[in-house]
Amino acid sequence: MRLASRLDNLGTETAFAVAAAAADWKARGNEVYPFHLGDLDFPLAGHIVEAMNKAIADGRTGYCPGPGIPELREALADDIGGRRDLQLDPAEITVMTGGKPVITKFIQAVMNPGDEVLYPNPGFPIYESQIEYHGGVARSYRYLPTQDGFRIDLDQVRELITDKTVAIIYNDLQNPISAESTDQEREAIAQLAQEHDLWVLSDEAYFEMRYEGESRSIASLPGMRERTVILYTFSKKFAMTGSRLGCAVAPPDLSKVFGTMNTNDESCTTHYVQWAGIAALRGPQESGQETLRTLQGRRDAAVELVNQTSGMSVQTPRSTFYLFPDVTEAIQIVQADGLADFAEQALHHTGVSFCTRNHFGRPQPGEDRRYIRFAYSGLPEDRIREGLTKLRDWVGSF
Repeated sequence: MRLASRLDNLGTETAFAVAAAAADWKARGNEVYPFHLGDLDFPLAGHIVEAMNKAIADGRTGYCPGPGIPELREALADDIGGRRDLQLDPAEITVMTGGKPVITKFIQAVMNPGDEVLYPNPGFPIYESQIEYHGGVARSYRYLPTQDGFRIDLDQVRELITDKTVAIIYNDLQNPISAESTDQEREAIAQLAQEHDLWVLSDEAYFEMRYEGESRSIASLPGMRERTVILYTFSKKFAMTGSRLGCAVAPPDLSKVFGTMNTNDESCTTHYVQWAGIAALRGPQESGQETLRTLQGRRDAAVELVNQTSGMSVQTPRSTFYLFPDVTEAIQIVQADGLADFAEQALHHTGVSFCTRNHFGRPQPGEDRRYIRFAYSGLPEDRIREGLTKLRDWVGSF
């Protein structure tokens, strides 16, 4: 029996492939420092757990409205709108099972087979996977390294737009490279979207995961609210990765489409988890603030040790929980045959497991520097120092 040919275009979140190699190495009795997967090792805040348990005890375990329960949609409209200087109506909120479904349903709603969608590269691999799986043409735009961090190659974006382009995926506070847009860059993307009548998916998963500065949404710029879908997730700020809770913020007509898609795909988001989401938004915020303080300490430790390692360098990011160091010279020092061999050698010699640039999109022509990604969200600071010290010493032994 045959399977659908479109499955050939379905990719995956490649960090999980690295996780399999790390798990195999650990199963052989070796120490592993898992910098590969951007999960968080913080427990759910007590009031969130209590709200979830109470909802279960109260019998909120059956079906509920496909777009989300009214109480959560209202809380999301208040919170998301208040932090972005937007007056949102609950009708613009569609609750989903995490942030990933927003990507999928956005692509399904705005793109026909053969249409082109622009997406960041390096970037979250699910963008490319979903565009191609649904019959679109994925056009990747690059980032350029500067003294102030990575910047979108706006000239390339302009060149990529054709009469077949229908949307651009824009990830400010970016995974994997921790880039954040300047006001000028954000405004340039908004101008291009309006000039060419493009939809924008603004992936704002890390909007509140920042240590300094202030986040801004492209949706708050003039002329952008009616063409922008915001991806929101509870996974990062509230450490609710396994709870699978998020939402799309979209113009009302598109929000109705998302609600219908929900009904077709999963009926509804888990009822009692939605009540936990309300508690997260409306309840005490101290645990989230403590999480950020802890992550900042981890970031500083990781930056310090990476920059002490021969042939590696990284700037201190102001947001997310990733580092994207340049390791071009380190690869040469250890005489590795490219990024994959470097990662394998590092795992086997030091136990440090990480993703490489190649796990976040196909390298573009002309890339001459080599990068890896460290996620420091799932290891305590002492383990970060222990693992990266071993990596530093191993590279320094050559």
